[in-house]
Amino acid sequence: MQPRDRAILALTLQQPDVVPHFELEMQLTQEYFGRSFSTPDEWKTESISERRRLLERDARLFVDIADKFDYCVIFYSGVIRPDQDSYVEGIRVLREIDGGKHLLMAHGDTTLGIPDGEGMLKLVFRLHDHRDAVLADEQAKVDRALEHAPKLLDAGLDGFILCSDYCFNSGPFLSPSMFADFITPFLKQLVAGYKSLGAYVIKHTDGQIMPILDQILETGPHGLHSLDPMAGVDIAQIKAAYGDRICLIGNVNCALMQTGTDEEILESCRYAMEHGKPGGGYIFSTSNVIFKGMPRRSYDLMMDYYRANRDY
Repeated sequence: MQPRDRAILALTLQQPDVVPHFELEMQLTQEYFGRSFSTPDEWKTESISERRRLLERDARLFVDIADKFDYCVIFYSGVIRPDQDSYVEGIRVLREIDGGKHLLMAHGDTTLGIPDGEGMLKLVFRLHDHRDAVLADEQAKVDRALEHAPKLLDAGLDGFILCSDYCFNSGPFLSPSMFADFITPFLKQLVAGYKSLGAYVIKHTDGQIMPILDQILETGPHGLHSLDPMAGVDIAQIKAAYGDRICLIGNVNCALMQTGTDEEILESCRYAMEHGKPGGGYIFSTSNVIFKGMPRRSYDLMMDYYRANRDY
């Protein structure tokens, strides 16, 4: 069974031959491959042939990562492109080099996420003083995304991962009632629009999602990432309550991947796998990304556990 097929089965709440795996980002490319994705300076070139070379180089690195770590999904993320045409061409090149082995996904979120410190104050005032303008802006962003999506899908994309973060470890950055006003209607349109085009949709958000989880589920994505244990999200609870409604993705504790003992890392892997795996509809991953600075040993340990315990 191809990795792509495993992803599709899991996202449609079926059971593949093994539990699939992928990560949103692999930031340890130098450590594992001695290579990095292209840089903004490299993209200053006007040479068409050089730009094509950069696209091919990045595509090969994406595929090498996916092959080495048994990814079912390649998330076209973390790469620099100088314009939209280059971005779309990058998808086309990635599809050509991958040959359809993996599910290809890219960013697709337009909804409000947690702003930075300075932006938070501005957003609070704007939501209060200019509600109608905010709603109009959010609608316009959804409309633009859905208008552009067919071009990305035609280039070879299979779906979208919606990466606006909504929650701190203590809970959502908006109250559930404000979330229902400013986010849920637009997320629902976005998900429905992408799905109507035949795309697969994964919603990502870190943090304590429980106060808004029902609203997220109501919008209908195929999958939910990251089930953040650092915020107290319990995959056993989520699986029991909602495992028949949405594919669960993640829950391996990233804090432990950074500073935990081998035993703590393996216990987090075991808990996520044993509670997510039964009956299908689960993709094994960390609760964020394989970030720069994470000890390589931690991910190696996680992968050893995964390969020993993934079979159904």
